Amino acid sequence: MCDEAARSRVLVVGATGRLGGSLVRASLAAGHPTSLAGATLVKGSLEDYPSLLEAVGQVDVVVCAVPTKQALEQKPLIRAIKEAGCVKRFIPAEFGLDPTKVQIRGMDHGFYEKKIEIRHLIESEGIPHTYVCCNFLMRYLLPSLVQPGLDAPPRDEVKIFGDGNTRGVFVEETDVAKFTICTIDDPRTLNNTLYLRPLGNVYSMNELVDLWEKKINKFLNKIYITEEQLLKNIEGKR
Repeated sequence: MCDEAARSRVLVVGATGRLGGSLVRASLAAGHPTSLAGATLVKGSLEDYPSLLEAVGQVDVVVCAVPTKQALEQKPLIRAIKEAGCVKRFIPAEFGLDPTKVQIRGMDHGFYEKKIEIRHLIESEGIPHTYVCCNFLMRYLLPSLVQPGLDAPPRDEVKIFGDGNTRGVFVEETDVAKFTICTIDDPRTLNNTLYLRPLGNVYSMNELVDLWEKKINKFLNKIYITEEQLLKNIEGKR
C-alpha cells in the first residue's frame, strides 16, 4: 500500500500542539513534504484505525508529539506503522527526560512507565526508530526561575532545591523541533537515543539565580530546601 517512489515524506501526529506545530514548520523548512498542520492535511485519527493506516501509508517518517498522558494511545499508531511497512523512521512522543534513567520514587502516576511501555512495543515490533530526549522545555520552569506556582521570576525571595548545584538542561521547542527533523536522514541516530544538551543551555539553580540577580541588579533572599523536605512537601499535597 506504500508508494516506494516518494521519499522523506513526514507525518506529524499531534501537530496542533506547540511542539507539534514547531515540528511541522521545521520539517517544511528542511524541505520534507509534510502532512498535517499547515502543510498537506491528511485525514487520520488515533481512534480511527483505517484512517490512521491510510495516513501512515503515505509517508516514510512518522513523528509523534502527543502529550505524555496520551502516550499509550500511540499503540494503534505503532500497529499501523508495522502493517504499512514503509516507514523508515518512527520518532515517538518522548521529548523530555529519558524514562529509563529517571528515579521518581513512585510519585509520577505512571508518567514514565507509559513511555517505557511504548519503547518496548516499538522495539519488539522491530520498527526503526529514534528517541529524542530533550530534558526540560524552557516554557515550563525557566520563566519562573524554577519556582512552582509563579509565572515570572521572583524579585525578593527565591527557593533553591538541594544545594542548588545540580545542573539541568533547558531547551526551546523550536530548537527541539529542528534537531528532531535533522535525525530523519542521519544514520547515526537510527535505533538510538538523541540527547539534546547544548552547553549554553545547561545551568544549575545557583547559576540561574546569579544571572537573574545581575539582570535586576539586586540580591535575592535565598531559601534552601533539602531533598527530604521537598519530598515531604510533595507528599503533603498529594
